[in-house]
Amino acid sequence: MDASVLLALRDPAGVPFYPVVFQALYILTWALHAAFVLLSLGAMGLSLYGTMQQKNSPYWAMLTPHLIQTGKISVSILIVLGVAPLLFTQVIYDPNWYVANTLSGMFVFIFIYALVIGYIMYYWYYYANKAKPGGGKLIGFISFAILVFAGILMHNFAVTSIMPNEWMEMYAPNGVVDNSGLTFNVDIIRLVFMVSLSIPVVGIFLQNYSRFLSAREDFEKGYIEYTAALGTKFTVVGLIISAVAFVGWMLQIGYLFNPLSLAIIAGVVVLLLMGYKNSNSYVTTIVLVIVALLISGMRELIRFNLMNGLGYNIYDYPVNLEIPTITMFLLTFLIMGGIGVAYILTMAWKVGKTPGVFDASKDKWVTKLGNYTLSIMVAWMVIYFGWGMFILFNNTL
Repeated sequence: MDASVLLALRDPAGVPFYPVVFQALYILTWALHAAFVLLSLGAMGLSLYGTMQQKNSPYWAMLTPHLIQTGKISVSILIVLGVAPLLFTQVIYDPNWYVANTLSGMFVFIFIYALVIGYIMYYWYYYANKAKPGGGKLIGFISFAILVFAGILMHNFAVTSIMPNEWMEMYAPNGVVDNSGLTFNVDIIRLVFMVSLSIPVVGIFLQNYSRFLSAREDFEKGYIEYTAALGTKFTVVGLIISAVAFVGWMLQIGYLFNPLSLAIIAGVVVLLLMGYKNSNSYVTTIVLVIVALLISGMRELIRFNLMNGLGYNIYDYPVNLEIPTITMFLLTFLIMGGIGVAYILTMAWKVGKTPGVFDASKDKWVTKLGNYTLSIMVAWMVIYFGWGMFILFNNTL
């Protein structure tokens, strides 16, 4: 692919802020998105096993609904968080994003409907199991398969976007234009690595789950120990599988001895030791987040080097500073998003730690955070629409 073609596909308006900032935000938001993708995949997959054990095991009868609930919430969060990395990659890698969406246009439409149908069926699965322990197995498996298929399609878009040298052949194989929109590319080793991460992620989640409930008197000690041991098994086995798949992926693309690759391997080893010991799963989770950021950084490094080798350097992208827009985004992301998430997490923590029904109105911190969140949201809407109307009328009247 000639560099002039890639450069011609860039947005002539340039970018509203320095490209390195969008690159960093992409790495951050993709890691957050991926975390919930993996948690939903692991939780739902394990819950399907649980539906077959619920009638025979009191522990699985208790754990399975919690796994289904975790998967349900995680899917909703991953959908919301998935928007940000797409926007950031669209800003600095617009040729990659739009070409991939054109070549796989039909699969883009299929992806949207698959995600909607799969998530609706997940709710069916949730309510069927709630109504009858062990119920909804078939619907659960179908929902799981559809959501996994949606994930594979997204993998296809990502892989296609970093194959610029093959775009012309994909568009017109043997000189004949193919406008079906059914271009499909899969990197098996890379996909296996990404999917395998769901095993240690759900394992560390189970360790956190058991640690979180250990302070509750209404959960028996045997159940706490069982879920902790189960989490340790998944963490250790999953990390070994992921490490092997990662090494295979790095060997395939020639990045095994890259400093970032070595840092990821070191992080996985540390996670393996911490997960096996399980002395403090909350600290293990912090290390997991760091490793997730490193993996996200590796994905970006591969793409940056590939595009830079073709003469497309994102740091050379024309910059037309749009300070008000960036300020609005950062304030939204950091203040409204930060306090809103803090409110939800504090509420969830208090609910889990309080036997019986938790009355949020009687809790000082939950009440304060709730009021702050509501006030900030109202102020944000006033500023957003007021600012928009001002710009609109200022440019038209």
